Amino acid sequence: MPNRFPLPFLVLAILALLAGLWAGLMRLGWQLPALAPSLAMLHGPLMISGFLGTLITLERAVAMKQKWMYLPPLLAGLGWLVTLLIQTLPLGPILLTLASLGGVAILAEITRREFALHTVTMLLGALTWFTGNLLWLFGWQIFQVVLFWQAFLVLTIAGERLELSRVLRPARIQQVLFGIIIAILFGGIIIATANIQLGTRLNGLGLLLLALWSIPNDIAWRNLKHRLPLTRYIAWCLALGLIWLGIGGGLSLGFGAQVAGPRYDAALHAVFVGFVISMIFGHAPIIFPAILGLPINFQPAFYIHLILLHASLVLRVLANYANWHTLRMWGGLLNEVAILLFIGMTVLSIRKSLSTKA
Repeated sequence: MPNRFPLPFLVLAILALLAGLWAGLMRLGWQLPALAPSLAMLHGPLMISGFLGTLITLERAVAMKQKWMYLPPLLAGLGWLVTLLIQTLPLGPILLTLASLGGVAILAEITRREFALHTVTMLLGALTWFTGNLLWLFGWQIFQVVLFWQAFLVLTIAGERLELSRVLRPARIQQVLFGIIIAILFGGIIIATANIQLGTRLNGLGLLLLALWSIPNDIAWRNLKHRLPLTRYIAWCLALGLIWLGIGGGLSLGFGAQVAGPRYDAALHAVFVGFVISMIFGHAPIIFPAILGLPINFQPAFYIHLILLHASLVLRVLANYANWHTLRMWGGLLNEVAILLFIGMTVLSIRKSLSTKA
């Protein structure tokens, strides 16, 4: 039976995504109306805390079935709106920081119930989200806190993938290696607050090693030729995302910290778009049914937005390093078209499920 209670939270998350995409186009150089003052500068907070923060905490609240856990996605959903509409006061960032603190509370409860490497990893991810928001609230610049926000998403996904990899029964040494890699990644973030070059390179090494660790340990690589079309599609989403995680890590390791410009764009979006968004494409057939109680009907057309996302990201990254500004703009625009196609296909699939049940 459809669960309509999470719908308002989901709407807030999607609206944050749309606002964040608009801001992203402005940052790329597209001449668009500024719907709010300094909208372009809010691209990161809108995408990370507004969209993904709301979505991730909502998924946890639905899974845990505890009413108090709906407070963090509510705070995240309201927080990005207030941040956008009332920029003269820090009320919006305060709400987003409280939302991330609530995310820590949710993961602390999950870890208390099941103390394991994957739950501790996700708890560390929640802590980095809270830390990044807190530093941003206190006036740190985006480039100074973006590694914390990146770690929130990377550690959350890594913890989930580790949990699913238990079906492969990874050897004890593989679990130890995973823990060492997470320590390298986390250590890089901490060091970057004092030495941004060293910390960024160390963090990049952690991302690269995590991608390499996934090859023998993540079931996605084994499902690339699975007989079920949906399982095969999910596997391609995840495998391509893991490749971009390694590329993003390699760029940070090789070129060090960037505070702005094309190389900054390339290193960040290799992870945020190539890894995170591709992982969302792959997990959507699992996440949305869990939240809404409705199945997603897989269609081969899902490969259209997947291929477009990765092809346009290749164009964007190459344009960044070749200093081709116009191609970079088009690459970024097509990234966003792929995301909008994904949203549209998902909505159509859910509507088809509803009409089938009616």
